[in-house]
Amino acid sequence: MASSSQDPRTPVTAEPVATVLDAPETAAARPEETDRVAGLPGGWRAVLRRLRRDRGAVAGAVIVALTTLVAVFAPLITRAVGVDAYSYNLDLLNDLGLPQGSLGGVSAAHPFGVEPQTGRDLFAIVVEGTRTSFSIGMGATLLSMLIAIGLGLSAGYFGGWWDALVSRVTDVTLGFPHLIFMIAVSALIPASAPRVLVMIVIIGVLGWPSTARVLRSRTLAIRGRTFVGASRAMGAGEAHVLLTQVLPNLVATIIVFTTISIPGKITAEAALSFLGVGVAPPTPSWGRSIGNAVTWVSTDPWYLLFPGAALFLVTLAFNLFGDGLRDALDPRTGEHR
Repeated sequence: MASSSQDPRTPVTAEPVATVLDAPETAAARPEETDRVAGLPGGWRAVLRRLRRDRGAVAGAVIVALTTLVAVFAPLITRAVGVDAYSYNLDLLNDLGLPQGSLGGVSAAHPFGVEPQTGRDLFAIVVEGTRTSFSIGMGATLLSMLIAIGLGLSAGYFGGWWDALVSRVTDVTLGFPHLIFMIAVSALIPASAPRVLVMIVIIGVLGWPSTARVLRSRTLAIRGRTFVGASRAMGAGEAHVLLTQVLPNLVATIIVFTTISIPGKITAEAALSFLGVGVAPPTPSWGRSIGNAVTWVSTDPWYLLFPGAALFLVTLAFNLFGDGLRDALDPRTGEHR
């Protein structure tokens, strides 16, 4: 008669987690699944294969990569073109403060035209504004993800009163009028304060609750897995279990939420700059350029076109890439794309 009890010498296999990357110990235990050419674990190879099938995600990734290069090398690009975002060219304006010529003053020397009233080169403003928007978007995303990981992971793992406290703080923060609060705080900050850093802190501190809630839920599911219990039984401390067993199984979720959070942070900066409480002039910013262009949209629509198109394109690219990455990391949908 077959025994219903399991042989204690037989290893117990944990149930698979939601994504193909949510079992790091599996790849480590089977090194033959490593790509000898690319050096990528088998799970990552499957993700890249699925991602390459998604044309929207690939297009988004290309635009994100190109825009990142523009943000990093913005001063070199403007210098190579021979334009400056801070130089006033009043001789290029007519008596009404509008750019001379057609299409907002577009010429070989000024590819995107010039800014009304100041004559500053619009190409340089858009390129330098890319660095400003990306710096704030990336910095705020990094800050919010650090807060979300710390609170979500600890609340889901330890539970008890700490979980209840974090959950209540998350609910309050989610229900808070973020835009009104950001406008009020930005208006109270002295003008001498570094505005880019101020924007990063304000947007980042208010941008963590949704991600923390998801990470808490995922941690609650992972902490009951067999491999976590086995690690505790072997005498591993709580910090060791969190960092080596739980956190690696959240990598896929963290990557996806980081990617899809960046456009929201960039848009938040643009909204604050649009309302006049973002970065201070003359620092180039897409949002401030769009806000200034609204006044001139009937007489100089080109002023609104280029910064508006840049903001739209980058936001769309991040969303396409984030959606494709999420589907590629989900084995339930990735193979069908």
